Amino acid sequence: MQSVREEESSSIDQGPRSCGDNSVWAHVSPLLSAACSDLHEGELIHGDNFNLFAAMSALEIMDPKMDSGMVSTFYSIDEAIESGFAPVPISSDRTVDVQCIIDIMDHLLACEATWHMGHSLAQTVFSCIYVLRPDRTSSHALLHSFCRVIRATCRALVSVLSDARTNEEEDLFTMTYGLPFNGDEDGKGLLLLNAVEETICRQLRACKATSSKRRVLEELEPLQTNPQLEEGFCKALLCRIRFRKHFLHALNCMRRPQGRGLELARKHIAYCIAELESVLSSVEFLSLETVENGKNEMEESTTGSGRHPIGFDPNLNKRLSAPTPPRAIKLLSWKKVGTSKFSAIDYYVKLLHNLDQICAFKLEPDLDAVLQFVVQFQKSRPDLVARAHLQLLLVQDGKLYGRDTFLTICARSLALDVTKNHGLHLNEYILQLNQLMINLLKILCANTPWQRRKLGKILNDWSIFNVQMGITVGNMMQQVTTPRTPKNGMGITIDKSLLILNHIYGWLEEQIHWVALRFLVLGFDLELYSPSEYCMVYWYMYIILWKLAEKAHFRVLIIVHTEERKAKKKEDYSRDMAREDRISLWVLLLKCQTSLAQGLTVKFVQHFGLLQKASLPKYDAYESFSESTCHARLDYLPVYECFRDAQKMAKEIKVGYANDPDKLAEVVGLEQVAEHNIIAVNLLCQDRSLKVSFEFIHHPHFATAVVRRS
Repeated sequence: MQSVREEESSSIDQGPRSCGDNSVWAHVSPLLSAACSDLHEGELIHGDNFNLFAAMSALEIMDPKMDSGMVSTFYSIDEAIESGFAPVPISSDRTVDVQCIIDIMDHLLACEATWHMGHSLAQTVFSCIYVLRPDRTSSHALLHSFCRVIRATCRALVSVLSDARTNEEEDLFTMTYGLPFNGDEDGKGLLLLNAVEETICRQLRACKATSSKRRVLEELEPLQTNPQLEEGFCKALLCRIRFRKHFLHALNCMRRPQGRGLELARKHIAYCIAELESVLSSVEFLSLETVENGKNEMEESTTGSGRHPIGFDPNLNKRLSAPTPPRAIKLLSWKKVGTSKFSAIDYYVKLLHNLDQICAFKLEPDLDAVLQFVVQFQKSRPDLVARAHLQLLLVQDGKLYGRDTFLTICARSLALDVTKNHGLHLNEYILQLNQLMINLLKILCANTPWQRRKLGKILNDWSIFNVQMGITVGNMMQQVTTPRTPKNGMGITIDKSLLILNHIYGWLEEQIHWVALRFLVLGFDLELYSPSEYCMVYWYMYIILWKLAEKAHFRVLIIVHTEERKAKKKEDYSRDMAREDRISLWVLLLKCQTSLAQGLTVKFVQHFGLLQKASLPKYDAYESFSESTCHARLDYLPVYECFRDAQKMAKEIKVGYANDPDKLAEVVGLEQVAEHNIIAVNLLCQDRSLKVSFEFIHHPHFATAVVRRS
């Protein structure tokens, strides 16, 4: 039978071939050789249909990084299988067979982590022939069940990313490009793996049993043939099997609607973390024989033993990796060794802790708590998988947690009751607000660069919506409150729905300023600002924080007034004092940050065009502020007062956040910024020749002044 390569080479030598639609393929190597001999250095071939742009866009034939047909050991999976590249069983020696299976498990872990980081599925997880063709391993229960669970895990993750639509950030993540991805038998993988786990547990108990008990278990066939290695191999397999099983269970539980599976998911995540520790502890046993034979390759290895796994070829699916030329990728190493910055184990530890944070979040119908949690969660720089799960938890069926409409959430933040105002849910402004809130939560779950870019764009949408709603609500209120003599002699009554809309309009302005503040502080996280821009940044932050604190304080007054009115009507009504205290504490924190920003405001560029477009802030433009202060002699006393006020407020806030470690750490950072800046101002008052620079030592968004002599 003629091989594929021979067929291709023979077809090339046969001269021109017709390929339909009046076009003919011809061998162009002689033409290219002649053209190369005539070209001098620096010259390019140019034609009517081939110019410099086409040359730069063309694929470079015979380049291993660009030509998907190069550096391929096999042209097809069938050819690889026929050559014995992925045998089943892997070895007739059962000890070697078990060793190789553990290496396959470890390498698949590294492949999966690399896939999560944005590389193609074809060149990572599905570079394993055993995963590509699981039907071949049906006679090998351990390998077969493990590969089935791997495939089921991949399907679960692709489903999450597709539903969350966060795959736009890493385009390759959800693309399968014709891979055999949807296997009906993959759903049975957990059942098969449970049976294998039980068998290995019995084998482990048998090898640890005393001689009297061993007689009872003597009919049970051991895992492999070397009795001295039996316990070590059983433990190494069990921790890997259990990790894989609990990880899939955790993913499935987190997908249950309305967060009903979060508590159970936390238990599975805890098991995963414990099993990962056991996986790491098995490295010494697995690598012992390799070290003794002088074949240790742990430095850049993708397996715990340091050996190269069997049955993997990253070039096998290069034609299925993407519609563009495939790129050579480097898998994450299995374990962090030497100077390597990140490993597959590190990735999974971080992912599991991020998923645990999500599961531990109390699903309260409180938008302030949701926004603060998302901001705090993003500080750990979670990867795509964790962020997608957070988004799907927050937004389900157009509702928060799939339970509460955003009208209900908004009304609750103002202590308003909308249960009897059914018509409000169909109001056009409420429907638009609901969509704006959904988009905001999805954007906040994106990676930092994507998040800031999208926040800048939706600011204008929020501002336009705010203006339109303000005009409509204002006209409606004016019509209702126009002086006239009622027929019944009673005073003017305003429809409750209109009052709720009026309160929501005020609440909307608070959210716009929150989005603007988030847009600004993300610039610090992305290091977009130069020291010469700090003055402008903190001027914006001062104005926005001031307005944000004003709106939040006004909301507290609305809540107190509403709660007092309800208490008068119902004697048994209990006020939500915890919510009032929480918002009041939030207002005080905003005032503390306002004082710091005002103190740090001591020239207009591209970073702030989006804020100007959204008319934020609605006060003096920065140019007028700059012109009015550039020739003024700096008086350090107001600056000192701002920092001192911030320091006093920080000390007071610390008491309120004593039980919240994250918030307490932030307030301590603000206090340290104020304290050090007070010292810097005092030094500048004594010697104005000192040079001042700004460093983010104590807080990521508020700079600490560092004073030095020139």
